[in-house]
Amino acid sequence: MNWKIVDSEYLSKHQYFTARKDKCETTTGKIIEEYFVVELPVSVCAVAITKENEVLMVKQYRHPIKKEILELPGGFVDKNELPQTAMLRELAEETGYSFSSCIELGKVAANPGVLDNYTYFYLAEGGVKTGEQQLDPNEDIIVEKITVDELKSALVENKIEQSLHANCIFYALQKMGLLK
Repeated sequence: MNWKIVDSEYLSKHQYFTARKDKCETTTGKIIEEYFVVELPVSVCAVAITKENEVLMVKQYRHPIKKEILELPGGFVDKNELPQTAMLRELAEETGYSFSSCIELGKVAANPGVLDNYTYFYLAEGGVKTGEQQLDPNEDIIVEKITVDELKSALVENKIEQSLHANCIFYALQKMGLLK
C-alpha cells in the first residue's frame, strides 16, 4: 500500500531539521505533485521518578511558541544509539540523575502527515542524583520536582502543553495503575 516516490528534492538539510519535497504515485496511479516531509531524528521522553517518589520535570523556553513550559526530560536519539540508551543519557544530561529502571511504554508518531519520526516513551524509576547537568549550548533547563499527584492533575487539567509529553504521562500513569 506504499506510494512510489517518483522524484524527491531536499529543501533543507540540517542535523535537526531536514525538509524534502516528494512527487509520489499512489497505489491507484494518481500523481501527487508536491508532498512535503520533515525528517527528524527519533526522539525520547520519560516520566522520571526519584527514589523519594518525586517526578523530575524540566522547565525551558520553547522559541517556536515563545513561552517557557514545564516538560518531561527527553531529546533526540543519536545515530546508532538505542532509544533506551538515549533516554538514560538525556536524563543524566538534563537532570544529573541516574535511574535504576527505565521501562519502555511505547512509541507514537507525532504528526505522520508531515513528520517522519517516532517518539519513544519511558517510565524511569529509582532516580538518584549522581552528577550535574551537562546541557547542550542551546539548552537552559531548570529541573523542578513535583509529586505524582501533581503530575496527574497537570495532565487531566490540560496543563501539559507538549503533546508528546502528555501522551507519555498518560501511559506512565496507566502503567503505575493511577489511570484506568
